[in-house]
Amino acid sequence: MNIEHALIKKIGPVGGKLHTARSRNDQVALDVRLFLRYEIKEIIKHVKAFQRVLVSLADKHIDTVMPGYTHLQRAQPVLLSHHLLAYYEMLERDRQRLEDCHKRVNVLPLGSAALAGTTFPIDRTYVAKLLKFSSVSENSIDTVSDRDFVAEFISVSSILMLHLSRLSEEFILWNSEEFGFVQLPDAFTTGSSIMPQKKNPDILELVRGKTGRVYGDLIAILTLMKGLPLAYNRDMQEDKEPLFDTVDTVSACLHVLCQMMKKIRFDRDNMAKATFAGFLTATDIAEYLVKKGMPFREAHGVTGRIVSYCTDKGRTLEQLEVNELKGFSKLIGKDISECITAGASVKGKKSYGSTSIKHVTARIKKLRNTT
Repeated sequence: MNIEHALIKKIGPVGGKLHTARSRNDQVALDVRLFLRYEIKEIIKHVKAFQRVLVSLADKHIDTVMPGYTHLQRAQPVLLSHHLLAYYEMLERDRQRLEDCHKRVNVLPLGSAALAGTTFPIDRTYVAKLLKFSSVSENSIDTVSDRDFVAEFISVSSILMLHLSRLSEEFILWNSEEFGFVQLPDAFTTGSSIMPQKKNPDILELVRGKTGRVYGDLIAILTLMKGLPLAYNRDMQEDKEPLFDTVDTVSACLHVLCQMMKKIRFDRDNMAKATFAGFLTATDIAEYLVKKGMPFREAHGVTGRIVSYCTDKGRTLEQLEVNELKGFSKLIGKDISECITAGASVKGKKSYGSTSIKHVTARIKKLRNTT
């Protein structure tokens, strides 16, 4: 109405025709959709930029071996590049969800009027073409009374933030003295107000914290809409705050993480040293025995006894002599050296999608051509 009043003041009574066949209800629905379809595309750009950084880092560290973890316990050797590309795949699904969400956002609501449509012979398809909407809404009541496309966007954003939070948590751990796997760039850390030696991972902590903020936005929109009878209700003006907050938060987090990752440094030596503890190639020994004909359950038990022996002797698997290993099974030969080191473990992986240099290199090549 304010815009209409300004138009009348500028061009005269003809400005009063602006509202013909329109309601505040379908106009607001239009504006929200126009806003969101633009912002989704912008967020997708941020996601792709982040993915490109991950691919570049993976390429740079194609031969860096590190411990892979389950239950936050050292499990098996993996390539750092493979670990980084795990986040690429998460972000790729996030991108796909955003693209899919965009399809449901890009539907023209204008022409539904207050809730029942209009008696004027308007051409909604033509308006959709002018405003670059891919389709026109089918039910005028539904059009003005639902904001499920907003809820879907915030839901998709919550999953995206979940992935960014996991990455942040991991790099917070890796930045600690206990891990020592990464060095964060100074511009993305802060010092302590009292302890001069501190270099705190504040940006990562803020991303982790802001994930809860987006979750809150999702609960807000779901709670807002859950009890509304059809059609429009004034409660729905409260959809803007969680929507705008989610857009701002997700965009900012993606941007700052992307910039930080461009300058991050990985400590290859510490990662390599970490593979010597924890008996990371135990599974490879069990698989070695299986290839020699031993049933896996038996091979699992034999390997467990080897690990116990190492624990008692204070030694690593790599430090054992072949003759010592033969004492646990006659099937063990000199060729066990082909699987007992971290590097050999990684190199020996054969399955598609595994951490072998061959597969990861092929994946990076494909991603460089498509991302």
